[in-house]
Amino acid sequence: MTTMQAFASVPLTPLGAEPDFTDAAAAVQATARRFATDVLRPVGIALDRMTPEQVIAADSPLWGALQQFAALGFNVESLLSFEPAERARIMCILFEELGWGDSGLAISIGAGMLAELMSTVLGNEFCRNLTVGKLGCWGITEPDHGTDMLDPNRMIAHPQGNYGRPNCVVTIKDDEIIIKGQKSAWVSNGTIGQVCILYAAADTGSGPSTQNGAVVIVPGDAKGVSRGKPLDKMGQRALNQGEIFFDDVHLSKEHLLAGPEQYQAAVYAVHSFANTLMGAVFTGCARSAYDLAHAYAHERKAGGVPIIRHQSVAHRLFHMFRKVEASCALGRRVAHYNFAAAQPALHAAMTSKVTGTQTAFEVANDALQIFGGNGLTRAYPIEKILRDARASLIEDGCNEILAIKGGYYLTNPDLL
Repeated sequence: MTTMQAFASVPLTPLGAEPDFTDAAAAVQATARRFATDVLRPVGIALDRMTPEQVIAADSPLWGALQQFAALGFNVESLLSFEPAERARIMCILFEELGWGDSGLAISIGAGMLAELMSTVLGNEFCRNLTVGKLGCWGITEPDHGTDMLDPNRMIAHPQGNYGRPNCVVTIKDDEIIIKGQKSAWVSNGTIGQVCILYAAADTGSGPSTQNGAVVIVPGDAKGVSRGKPLDKMGQRALNQGEIFFDDVHLSKEHLLAGPEQYQAAVYAVHSFANTLMGAVFTGCARSAYDLAHAYAHERKAGGVPIIRHQSVAHRLFHMFRKVEASCALGRRVAHYNFAAAQPALHAAMTSKVTGTQTAFEVANDALQIFGGNGLTRAYPIEKILRDARASLIEDGCNEILAIKGGYYLTNPDLL
């Protein structure tokens, strides 16, 4: 090796230090990156500057983006057709690339799959048929109950705490179910979803139970279902979110995907998958911020040289690169383990979500610093990425609560 070779930059894959970058993986990455570059990023920027009502209007570019993604063929059936290890890798690459393009739209696509995914995994053909080819939404968070909806076993509930009255109740009778109440404005795809996978308290005759609730597949056009206004928010403005109201909605018991006895397991399952997905999406978001900053550091000159020649910029870029690589590796490891294991590890999925989202926020913040004043303007996408990343620290379970619950899962009774 010559001196020149020793100091030359070693080229990496588009996903960084990706081992065994097979032809199949490269094809998925290339297809998803083209879609992210040509569709998601420009559409996401356009939607970010619209009102929430304009985002979901009939002439919005949102619909074209969703249709173009559907045409790529990355659906629930195709993802489940892979063996667990390959499925984990393909899913991570796909959603990292979608998150690279626009994290809000990536979440919309992922949330849109949950109803079909859970119906398929739980083996309910009736419910699955209600969801195939339809944009889904995940109705779990409530006006008075946020992340605590993800703690039905009350593992981390305060001993003096009182959950209070649920905002939505599924009454289960002999031949039908009746839904009354609402889900909060933070439901992803809430005002546009064609089908809802609803997680709520259940009443089998002795009053509503939030620990033994029910999971119901609710058609969006069922009588008694209505929507609130789309939410106006700081980040992920391309992601439609809004309230869903259930006014005495009557459905056959065939729509019941999981009853009270299976409820806690159903929450565990969907949360394990959703946190893994979040880890992938925001690893991609972090990579997009790093890529933009890396390119800008070569273009922008200060003191007569590209700013990457300045030690502080090179130092900052290295640690951004390090964090993205670590988040990516952890996300792959967790997905591989959970997809192959007989029982997924929720606390492992939580590490992916917390690490991916925290990395996205930190890397986007550092990227903005490299952009300097330019980064604060809308002429560059970095300020939007920072806003999008900030929202991720709260959605799908705020990181503080996930860390507490994940820590409790580490408890080993044999050592106590």
